[in-house]
Amino acid sequence: MRLLIETELEYDGRWIADFPALPGTLAYRTSKAEAVARVQALASRVLADRVEHGEPVPDDLQLFALAA
Repeated sequence: MRLLIETELEYDGRWIADFPALPGTLAYRTSKAEAVARVQALASRVLADRVEHGEPVPDDLQLFALAA
């Protein structure tokens, strides 16, 4: 599974970026590129926190693979 980023330009000129499949990830920035970069960093932190605390991550999201 890939996490898809959704973006939208707000009426006030700010960009929103979000991973709908990953609650807790939403970023507002002045440019689309900044919003996307921020939400990617935020998603990494959210996923790392979940893994560290034994909380579930999306079932079909493949972050790591063990070498044989």
